[in-house]
Amino acid sequence: MISAENIHKSYDGLEILKGVSLEVDKGEIVSIVGASGAGKSTLLHILGTLTASDKGILSINNKNTHQLNTKHLSTFRNKEIGFIFQAHQLLPEFTAVENVCLPAWIKGTSKNIALDKAKVLLKDLGLGDRLDHKPMELSGGEQQRVAVARALINKPSVVFADEPSGNLDTEAAKALHELFFELRDRYQQTFVIVTHNRELAEMSDRMLEMKDGVIVNS
Repeated sequence: MISAENIHKSYDGLEILKGVSLEVDKGEIVSIVGASGAGKSTLLHILGTLTASDKGILSINNKNTHQLNTKHLSTFRNKEIGFIFQAHQLLPEFTAVENVCLPAWIKGTSKNIALDKAKVLLKDLGLGDRLDHKPMELSGGEQQRVAVARALINKPSVVFADEPSGNLDTEAAKALHELFFELRDRYQQTFVIVTHNRELAEMSDRMLEMKDGVIVNS
């Protein structure tokens, strides 16, 4: 489902990724671990098409992303990829259900259909009584579940999560990772997760370890 081959990336002459190759199957939960500066987030951003590699091939659902122009890549990303970030990145002036709707509205889904989908997702994630609450009225764990729903609304092929539990306490972090497995079982959803939490990473189907810009253990 995801195929990355010989991915290289440098910034200001400093080589961050030094030829990374990996495969991820549909419905698989893969965690990427390693020390700060190992290249985890850079790799995730390249896999998520947010950043272009200097060299290498990235295919998602047999589509070579390097062959897409900026407009088509943006459309592809909105349709095929979901993102969950450590800081949630919810819009403070929007309610929970409106935040979840945003990727669907960008895709062109009608307002009412998007709202209906968002409400179902939030209810499935245990937030049925928080639909009209704004982010500041939600706990950290609730905000992250809103972010998960937002990532799922367009039924993406893969969800990339960058330190999704980094701002959560131990109990909420474990609950979030368990939620990923529930979503995989319910929707056959694929997840690629960057995390410093090795204990939570070991819950994944597969754990990749990065060091100095390469994968050293898989």
